[in-house]
Amino acid sequence: MLRVGLTGGLGSGKSTVAAMLRDLGAHVVQADEVGRQLMQPGQAVFDQIVAHFGSDILAADGTLDRAKLSKIAFADGRVEELNTIVHPATIAAQAAWMAEIAAKEPNAVCVVESALLFESKHGDPRNRFDRIVLVYAPEELRIQRFLARQPGSTVEDARRRIAAQLSDFEKMQRSHFMIRNDGTLEDLRRQVVQLWAELQKAATPQ
Repeated sequence: MLRVGLTGGLGSGKSTVAAMLRDLGAHVVQADEVGRQLMQPGQAVFDQIVAHFGSDILAADGTLDRAKLSKIAFADGRVEELNTIVHPATIAAQAAWMAEIAAKEPNAVCVVESALLFESKHGDPRNRFDRIVLVYAPEELRIQRFLARQPGSTVEDARRRIAAQLSDFEKMQRSHFMIRNDGTLEDLRRQVVQLWAELQKAATPQ
């Protein structure tokens, strides 16, 4: 089995690349989705977050008020406190997911889509993954994409989130494959098909 980490900054288009890889035959999981599941009531991560940040972050229905939590994390500069709770559990869940697939499909390609693959202080991605793929695009284009999908957000919101991530240049030094996403959808698909061929080759014993 080949373990693949797929990353990219805010608005880079990594989710689009992940969807294309899934269509081609990869097993794909989103770190954000795993994290969201772990942050539901009844989960240990949920209890830890409430204990750390207080009950004010709860919505009327008893779930986490994600808007409040996001403001505390990003606007108030406490994102690492949140990450320290969520990231270890999320990484453990990803590892368990990949192990389960490997037991059934020895030549599978498992892709974990994660915005904070390099930024997380909890687990070196070079130990967790066999290949790392970076999706990148010019910053202004990434900001436009973010604003288009997040009504009510501002350019300052986008820049604050980008500032909390490593630069694309730094990520490039640590990645095995790079996909530039500032052209057409067909341009992007062409690159992903080429990437898929390389990943399949690496996943199959010689």
